[in-house]
Amino acid sequence: MPQIVNRQFLDFEKPIKDLIDEIELATEREKKTEIDLSAQIEQLRLKVDETRKTITHKLTDWQRVQLSRHPDRPYTHKYIELMTENYVELYGDRNIKDDKAMVGGFASIDGQTVMIIGQQKGSNTKKRQLRNFGMANPEGYRKALRLMKLAEKFNKPIVTLIDTPGAYPGLEAEERGQGEAIARNIYEMMRLKVPVICVIIGEGASGGALGIGVGDRVYMMENTWYTVISPENCSTILWRSWDYKVKAAEQLKLTSTKMKEFGLIDGIIPEPDGGAHWDYEMAAQNLKQQILSGLNELKNMKPEKRVDARIEKFSKMGFWEEV
Repeated sequence: MPQIVNRQFLDFEKPIKDLIDEIELATEREKKTEIDLSAQIEQLRLKVDETRKTITHKLTDWQRVQLSRHPDRPYTHKYIELMTENYVELYGDRNIKDDKAMVGGFASIDGQTVMIIGQQKGSNTKKRQLRNFGMANPEGYRKALRLMKLAEKFNKPIVTLIDTPGAYPGLEAEERGQGEAIARNIYEMMRLKVPVICVIIGEGASGGALGIGVGDRVYMMENTWYTVISPENCSTILWRSWDYKVKAAEQLKLTSTKMKEFGLIDGIIPEPDGGAHWDYEMAAQNLKQQILSGLNELKNMKPEKRVDARIEKFSKMGFWEEV
């Protein structure tokens, strides 16, 4: 597991926290008394792994939502760092400014050059403010589209990593055309001639996710969610209170398993036991292998057929009953 200073724990992770506290106490005791406690410490570590596995298999929909927002969870830059080489970040939308909530640039995955784009949250309070908590303004979506068009010009595949609670809803964003920017991205992404792979790595909320979420293959990591509205906001609208967010999470059917059943995504990427924040390397390798697999499936398709298949894929989504 990654060595995280001041590791944070969710309520349902308390059994893991208690065991880790025991490990730290035993380690300190070993140093002070010079008594060999390695066997005891190893037993506790095995119990941590076992507890993580047990918790993973009993997660509710709301707990998966909480995991997708875990403060120790890896974000876009961490995945880029662990699964790519020669990453060159590109900036600005050539119109307003550079949006720090949307990042992207050319990178190499196992020798294959791709344009990788994603929403970036911050790892501490100052960085969260800088990145606007992963909520992009219109210039962020226009920047993403500029990078996609650049990738198309040089015939390079596009990979998008989605992790946002939604597009920024502020007055200034609306004044600069937030809705138009997202709609333009959806329209243009549908027509891109290069392979496009989209992955929800955390939160996938509303138009903020769809603005970089139209692809030939759409995947979700295991403990993520993808829906039109967050459980809290859904609860506020339906029940006039945030108190029903757990029920809203269940009713929204927002987990990766449900999205796969509905045919809205093409696959689920497994995470380490307990969530991606317990093993960054494993999470990044699983993501990398799925991306490479998707690119391998798409590389031999003719651009025209790829565009037609993408349009058909999204046109068929959804089902209903007439009464």
